Amino acid sequence: MYAMSLGTLQRKLPPMIAQLIIWAYDNGYELTFGDAYRDPRVHGQLGEKVGYGHKNSAHKQRLAVDLNLFKDGQYLTSTEDHRLLGEFWESIGGTWGGRFADGNHYSLEYNGVK
Repeated sequence: MYAMSLGTLQRKLPPMIAQLIIWAYDNGYELTFGDAYRDPRVHGQLGEKVGYGHKNSAHKQRLAVDLNLFKDGQYLTSTEDHRLLGEFWESIGGTWGGRFADGNHYSLEYNGVK
């Protein structure tokens, strides 16, 4: 098996996020978007910490989206609240931030960055 290029993974992420959104709504959840791309002009280059977030954030590589989760009109904030979505995300090939205390983070891993 070969490693996918960054560009290939960046293009793979949006349809996967679409699958996750459809799955969430089909299962009684609602979502709003949180962080997606973190511009290096504002947040530093990969490996450099500027502002908030991890210095090696997949957001800086356009490979992560944070999603705000709602059910029955209530905003759900805990990692455990995201577990069903996270496990679905993993089942379609994603990396879920709930495995490293960032429950609303959905990403694709590239060169060890999640």
